[in-house]
Amino acid sequence: MMQDPIGIPTCFSYGDRFTDDPAAVTRSGQSVFMSIYQTKVAGQCRLITITWCKNMLLHGLSISVDGQDGENHYSCKVEVKPWYFWRKQGSKGFQVDGEAVDIFWDLKTAKFNGETEPQSDFYVAIVCQDEVVLLLGDHKKDAYRKTGCRPALIEPILVSRKEHIFGKKKFTTRAKFLEKGKSHEISVECNNNNNCGSNFGGFDPEMEIRIDGNLALHVKHLHWKFRGNESIFVSKVRVEIYWDVHDWLFSPGLRHALFVFKPISSLSTSPSSILSTSTSSSSSTPSVSSMTSTPLSSYHQTEGYNGNGSSLGYTLFLYAWKIE
Repeated sequence: MMQDPIGIPTCFSYGDRFTDDPAAVTRSGQSVFMSIYQTKVAGQCRLITITWCKNMLLHGLSISVDGQDGENHYSCKVEVKPWYFWRKQGSKGFQVDGEAVDIFWDLKTAKFNGETEPQSDFYVAIVCQDEVVLLLGDHKKDAYRKTGCRPALIEPILVSRKEHIFGKKKFTTRAKFLEKGKSHEISVECNNNNNCGSNFGGFDPEMEIRIDGNLALHVKHLHWKFRGNESIFVSKVRVEIYWDVHDWLFSPGLRHALFVFKPISSLSTSPSSILSTSTSSSSSTPSVSSMTSTPLSSYHQTEGYNGNGSSLGYTLFLYAWKIE
């Protein structure tokens, strides 16, 4: 059984605690989007986790900074409720290893466009030692004016994104394979009359992964190939795809599949294999032998894949929770 070391974080739990209870999260209809950045905070290189949550009533924002030992975490939370207009702009502070860290945000005019993470017209700024160590959003001038602090000399690095989504058969999200590149629509669909459970009923489950509507990966005999990996090319960028759908197929109740998308530099890019409106890599055979005995949860959550070639960008972890 695949064990998820992360669980599902929630911005709406009681107090300042996170919960990994999937049933509680599902009842609230909550989606979760996490971004992990690496930058210098309080004199040390640390990871900052930005978590956006959404349910039917409100949006939530949680910010967590790693402690000196990499295990302790310092965090604050913001709930953006429709009837609490004053909470859409403000600031909070906490201590990280004795240094003051201040969070400033302005979400009054933020446009979410149906997404969990705001898409435009907002800012979230993290300040430490008179520097803006991390700035999110497009209202950057407003952020610097509000904080009264200078930009940090070290540019933050986006390490990974993690998204939890829910569905019955098809799971769709949008993501960039390069931080400053084009946004792509990613969809994962388990075929054969929604029959992707432990009782196959004579069906042979299949899975399709599409990028911008184009078939990128088609896995047949999914009950034998429930873990695997494959390379595709999207806009001349090589992307490694890993999947682990073991718990979809063989575990009862609410379970998730895990998909990893990792852009990798490649010295030999064949134009004929680039995924476009007219071509795809669906004809290739997925590699499954190296993955069938090893759960994908063992994949390093912050550094990602370290194979041939060097990293071009962050790693996307997609947790697809199947609702019966």
